[in-house]
Amino acid sequence: MALPALRPAAEGATAPALRVAGSTDLPVFEPVLRDYQRLHPEVAIRYEKFSTQALYQEAATGQPPHAPSPVGPADLLASSSMDLQARLANDGHAQPHRSDATAALPGWARWRDEVFGFSYEPMVIAYDTRCFTAATAPATHRQLLDLLRDPARPLQGRIGTYDLQASGIGYLAATQDARIDGNAGALPAALADNRAVRAEHASALLDRIAAGTLALAYNMPGSYVQGRIAAGAPIGMVLPRDYTLVIAHTALIPRNAPHPAEARRFLDYLLSPRGQTVLARESRILPIRADVERAAHPTGALRPIPLGPGLLVYQDQRKRARFLEVWSAGGGAAAAVASPIR
Repeated sequence: MALPALRPAAEGATAPALRVAGSTDLPVFEPVLRDYQRLHPEVAIRYEKFSTQALYQEAATGQPPHAPSPVGPADLLASSSMDLQARLANDGHAQPHRSDATAALPGWARWRDEVFGFSYEPMVIAYDTRCFTAATAPATHRQLLDLLRDPARPLQGRIGTYDLQASGIGYLAATQDARIDGNAGALPAALADNRAVRAEHASALLDRIAAGTLALAYNMPGSYVQGRIAAGAPIGMVLPRDYTLVIAHTALIPRNAPHPAEARRFLDYLLSPRGQTVLARESRILPIRADVERAAHPTGALRPIPLGPGLLVYQDQRKRARFLEVWSAGGGAAAAVASPIR
């Protein structure tokens, strides 16, 4: 869905409009856009939210996902699907950028001077606090699998996860589970046996937990879950003790960006101590820079997914098709359950 400019440029300004296309919800990204305009009031900004798959298609084909944008192609893509961003860079669809701000990033959060992490996100298990407590919720991936295999079927129709066909971040998390966890191969069948609900967006699954129709949701972005908890929803979260995947929200400048100089200036702001502080304090997401104060820092067996060629393994078309085939075969029983989700 396209959104209008948050604020027009200052009266009389002639700078071109900066178009940022992202997968992050506008209320989360809005604080940094507004703060950037405080520094540069001559710049009008248009932010448009799309799925990670749609963002990839725009950069790969040069065509906006839906109707052509009034301000042309995107100048910056911000996506939670690290693998799709890495694929764009690998296929020559990104422009390089080097600066003091990009050099300050941890090594795992930048690749080829083309893809840059600007925040990070633990992938967690969300649970209904009316069904579980912090002591009884599954604390490891093995405990989750054991619960799914319980003959009493306590999670029958009451567990949810991403639809891997539709969700880029869901596919990324599932493929990384497969690389790390020897038990991950048993998960699709276990979810199918429990008629798992699948959705493209985490918000749909968290809505169902809040409504009491789901008890658990697997591989949810921690910031989304934390936001629901802060708002008073009956939701808790577990950072699995055996390992917790950590993804980076990443940005790149498309090869066909109409205003690459402005995109570089905005990217440097986003990675600067000021931009990172706004992300931490106002957007309430975890800044990528370690030298920026944050309200809370997740602890435990954090496993950051590094930006790099390793992300391309499951972007190979044959491997992707095979991986999705396994999940589809395991998850076919869930399709009818998932269909009402919007």
